[in-house]
Amino acid sequence: MSYSTSICLSNNSSIETGSSFIPEKILPSTFTATGSTTVLTGFTNLLFVTTNKAVAPTTSISKIRNLNFSYALTDELAVQDFNLDVNPGDFLVLCGPSGCGKSTLLNIIGGLIPADSGSVKFEDLELVGLDDKGLTKYRRDNIGFIFQQYNLMNNLTAVENIRLIAELVKEPMPENDALKLVKMVEKKDSYPSQLSGGQQQRISIARALVKKPKLLIADEPTAALDYETSIEVLSAFEDVLKTGTTLIMVTHNEEIAKMADRVIRFKNGQIYETSINLHPLKAEKLVW
Repeated sequence: MSYSTSICLSNNSSIETGSSFIPEKILPSTFTATGSTTVLTGFTNLLFVTTNKAVAPTTSISKIRNLNFSYALTDELAVQDFNLDVNPGDFLVLCGPSGCGKSTLLNIIGGLIPADSGSVKFEDLELVGLDDKGLTKYRRDNIGFIFQQYNLMNNLTAVENIRLIAELVKEPMPENDALKLVKMVEKKDSYPSQLSGGQQQRISIARALVKKPKLLIADEPTAALDYETSIEVLSAFEDVLKTGTTLIMVTHNEEIAKMADRVIRFKNGQIYETSINLHPLKAEKLVW
């Protein structure tokens, strides 16, 4: 198989490489390629990588530059000098051990916590320096959240949980359309206590989608689920991605990373490896 890879660095340079060699000008970082995956390691200024499967967009949905965040009580840097572009339609997975900064980064991109310094742009909006009111509006208008805990209202039915979020935005998706995307129309009048864990998570996905968010953020969405239920939920994400939704997911599960277009692995608040899946696996093909 022949393909090319374009590497974009934060100093505005780009490198075109082939699959049969490691170009000297990107050493000591390393570039390796197999039939289905391209892996790059050692880049602290890696923004994005594209293959001949798609053309790199001229504008990113999110641009992160020189981002830093530290915990107030310890001054320990959770994210340091971080650079990344998130492109429209990306399925991006963040992997790494507990405490490496991946969920912190997710929360900063989602506007849940403010960064200390650097730049986090969503389209033309700069998040760094926004007050609570500005961040709330940003989250409401642009971001759909899915968490490990389903956070459904127990006294509301599935469709009522979705409607609760739909009422926050001017032009929501029809509730039934959101339910259809996750194959849960027949359960719309059920209460959370009448649903399995996987069904509740699918309702939480529909709840996030009803706002028609530009960016979907999922933090360990299958961590509390068994294998079969996890595949059920991941299949729902597959259907969502077909609509062109941009998805960033945090997971400890390396098998799930095989579904993504791009995998970012963290160590000490920085990228130490980026993998490009030339042929992402379908959820039904994952095994763990």
